[in-house]
Amino acid sequence: MRFMMLMIPLGYETASPDVQLDPERVAAMMKYNEALQAAGVLITLDGLHPPSMGARVSFATGKPVVTDGPFTESKEVLGGYWMIDVASREEAIAWASRCPGSENEIIEIRQVQEMADFSEEVREAAAGFAELQEGRATSR
Repeated sequence: MRFMMLMIPLGYETASPDVQLDPERVAAMMKYNEALQAAGVLITLDGLHPPSMGARVSFATGKPVVTDGPFTESKEVLGGYWMIDVASREEAIAWASRCPGSENEIIEIRQVQEMADFSEEVREAAAGFAELQEGRATSR
């Protein structure tokens, strides 16, 4: 089962574009990342720049509207993620619990939807999805 572990650093929604990371925290996180890799459960991981460098595209009017960050209405934002492949939700929770997170960080765990989770009608509508997934790494 694939799970995405989403890092939510409280306060990151107001971070400036030039926010500096603490080298000690980065080193601790690297040890955790290496443990995920050594266990054979890590698929991918990335950190994200703060929302002040981002943009949102909304469709409330029926047409795309672009809003540059930061986003004043945000209470929580993503700071990064891990994609892991483990046997169960409980194992994903156990891995998230091992993260050297600080008092202002939360990890949300979300299982990835697999085609087998859907009805035959939905699987037919999504025909070709697997090929799109395979092409993502080679298209860059």
